[in-house]
Amino acid sequence: MKKSARRLLTDRLNLQTTTVAGVLMMLLSSGCTLGPDFTRPASPDTQSYTPGKQSNRITTTSSESGAAQTLALGKDIQGQWWTLFGSPPLTKLIGQAMKRNPDLQAALSALTQAQENASVQQSSLLPALDATFSTKRQQISGAQFGNPSFHASPYNLSTASVQVAYTLDVFGAIRRQIEEFEAQAEYQNFQLEGAFLTLASNVVTTAIQEASLRAQITATQEIIKSQTRELELVKQQFELGGASKVDVLLQQTTLEQTRTNLPPLERQLAQNRHQLTVLTGELPSNELAAQFKLSDLHLPGKLPLSLPSKLVRQRPDVRAQEALLHAASAQIGVATANMLPDFTINANAGTIATRLGDMFVPGSAIWSLGGNILQPIFHGGGLIHQRRAALAAYEQAAAQYRSTVLQAFKNVADALTALEFDAAGLKTQDAAVKAALDTLELTQLQYQIGAVSYLPLLISERNYHQARITQITAQTRRYTDTAALFQALGGGWWNRADLSATLLSERQKKENGDIDKCKILGVIPILFCHKP
Repeated sequence: MKKSARRLLTDRLNLQTTTVAGVLMMLLSSGCTLGPDFTRPASPDTQSYTPGKQSNRITTTSSESGAAQTLALGKDIQGQWWTLFGSPPLTKLIGQAMKRNPDLQAALSALTQAQENASVQQSSLLPALDATFSTKRQQISGAQFGNPSFHASPYNLSTASVQVAYTLDVFGAIRRQIEEFEAQAEYQNFQLEGAFLTLASNVVTTAIQEASLRAQITATQEIIKSQTRELELVKQQFELGGASKVDVLLQQTTLEQTRTNLPPLERQLAQNRHQLTVLTGELPSNELAAQFKLSDLHLPGKLPLSLPSKLVRQRPDVRAQEALLHAASAQIGVATANMLPDFTINANAGTIATRLGDMFVPGSAIWSLGGNILQPIFHGGGLIHQRRAALAAYEQAAAQYRSTVLQAFKNVADALTALEFDAAGLKTQDAAVKAALDTLELTQLQYQIGAVSYLPLLISERNYHQARITQITAQTRRYTDTAALFQALGGGWWNRADLSATLLSERQKKENGDIDKCKILGVIPILFCHKP
């Protein structure tokens, strides 16, 4: 009889298990994913960045202090675009900034967090399996069973069980949540790319600005030397009666005014060096070995210009906004699925005994198997409003995406326009410097022979000084606007190794190096060198 009862119990259990498995397979096979399937927005329907048929084929003019630049429409951007400036120290500095800049490290950590959160959400598609064990000593009272006079002895109770819980993703709520978290990870990935693009552009433009300030300081120092020699000449003429005291005072005033231009330039140069140091992840007190001069920088002659149809695929900020749009789309599916039934299966199997040695003897087994269906009925309209909020969030993300795209095209248009007018402006300024220098030399000669007074000479000196400084500024603008074009076009991140993998590799090398240092010093690694 015992064997027959056990067999009957086993058959019933198998029948229940088969039934639940059948229901499970039926629900899984009929499962669907609610909400809109995300479709990547199309590129703007345009063939140019600026008005005019030749807007994508600008060829800038050359001048004595700057070569011409030509736009190569459709040419791809190389991953390390800053190498086109022909400065090995600049390339080395950007490599150092990539390894040590804290903002970049923060963006990398944010990406890692988002990727791990997406992995956590993916685990929701699998059953949750937990094991528990408890042991306790307890005393019961007969009053619990309606018999106060019953006195039971204390006893031990030990329980071991395995619990399984599985939520059926019938309407795709879990899959949409996974989709949302993966989109958030993609957003952080492009935030990282954008942070590096901004960092590289800042290093390049700061280095160019340093070179410009050094050129302005050198030009100012040369003018001071020239004016000092002229002051000595005027003093000699005054002693010989060929010049008045007023002429001497005018030259002295001009010299001192020129000297006052040096401290602001030197202050800007010092602050510029501080900025470069901080961008590379160092304290401002650490002196950089690299120093930049305009003569050491090469102005790229052929500039790659991406097709307008490809810009939205290349800009990290546009791709990041697209990922947020994707996440908002997935959230609509989650809000929709939350209004429908939720199916859950729970199972529990274990053993219970009053002694540890009897936990697995016949008769100690316990188990349960069941399912749960939750159908929201009344939540005060909360679920409906949640879905409406998700729809509004999607519309907001879509508008922000369009705004980002418009700004991207504006950045490229601004850079192209700047390059065209920078070249023309530099050519004009070169002519102005030449004219100012010719005027100064002629006026100096006329003053020496007494053909003109000293006032025209002072005016000629001031004009030349201003023209020379303006020329250096015009040269600087061509370099900075060239870097701005590379940044506006996306920086070529798709043509180099994955940035996150590179940064993680560098981080791992550093951590291993720190542990090796601790071992060399004889420090216990587990106390001082362990990774949290």
